[in-house]
Amino acid sequence: MTAAHQPSHRRPVSRRVRRNRVIALSVLAAALAILLVVLVVNIAGGATPTPAAATKTPSATPSVTPTPTPTPTPTETVPVAPPAPPAFDKAAYSIDDPLSPWVVVNKTRPLNPVDYTPPDLVSVPVAHTWDPLLRAEAAAAIVQLFDTASAEAGLSLASNSAYRSYSSQVSVYNSEPDDSTTARPGYSEHQTGWTMDIGAESGNCSLNTCFGDTAEGQWLAANAYRFGFLLRYPADKVDVTGFSFEPWHYRYIGVPLATEMHNTGVTTLEEFFGLPAAPGYLN
Repeated sequence: MTAAHQPSHRRPVSRRVRRNRVIALSVLAAALAILLVVLVVNIAGGATPTPAAATKTPSATPSVTPTPTPTPTPTETVPVAPPAPPAFDKAAYSIDDPLSPWVVVNKTRPLNPVDYTPPDLVSVPVAHTWDPLLRAEAAAAIVQLFDTASAEAGLSLASNSAYRSYSSQVSVYNSEPDDSTTARPGYSEHQTGWTMDIGAESGNCSLNTCFGDTAEGQWLAANAYRFGFLLRYPADKVDVTGFSFEPWHYRYIGVPLATEMHNTGVTTLEEFFGLPAAPGYLN
């Protein structure tokens, strides 16, 4: 019998061999399973995982830029003028009534009545040539003026003439009938009781134009208004008053009017009250 025709004889597989084969297959299966898991994990890792509850990062609060407060443009301050003082009342007293301290007496404005006598004449306690009489208000003011001249400047003043009655003025005018220096009876300021001729107690330049150059005359010219007196016949207003310069002749008009005339630079009653000039008598 040839080999081709010889029957095949297999050895029976032992139990041990079968067990080893089972183990090997198990190991192979396990390796394949591990390889499969690795592949799945690698594939899954390529995708971006979506968190179940992603924590939202708070967005930054935009900063608010404060709106700048506009700087106010300085407004030009217009100074407010103080209220104007009330206008001087030129009608506060009569300029016609001889009882008034503002009465204007000149060559065209005689006293009414011409023989007028003031009702309240008093003796003035100052140094004098003739015993002086004045209206009570003017007398108090002249005493204060004399006292102040002595206290402030060491000057001694005296009265040379004050009130003169109508009859006294007749005698004065008849003794010196010069219309440029002496008033006619009924036209004299001395008859009002508001006027005094003032000089130095020493008598220096009394009733003379040189009195204006003395210390007493200069002090009076600068300060008499403070006490209500007016230098009635200035050197540069002869054509207005009708009388030559008399630096000794002071007329009481009261402090308000005297101060107003001083401040405004008006030197005659005629000009202040808008009256015509009185260079001469009407008859």
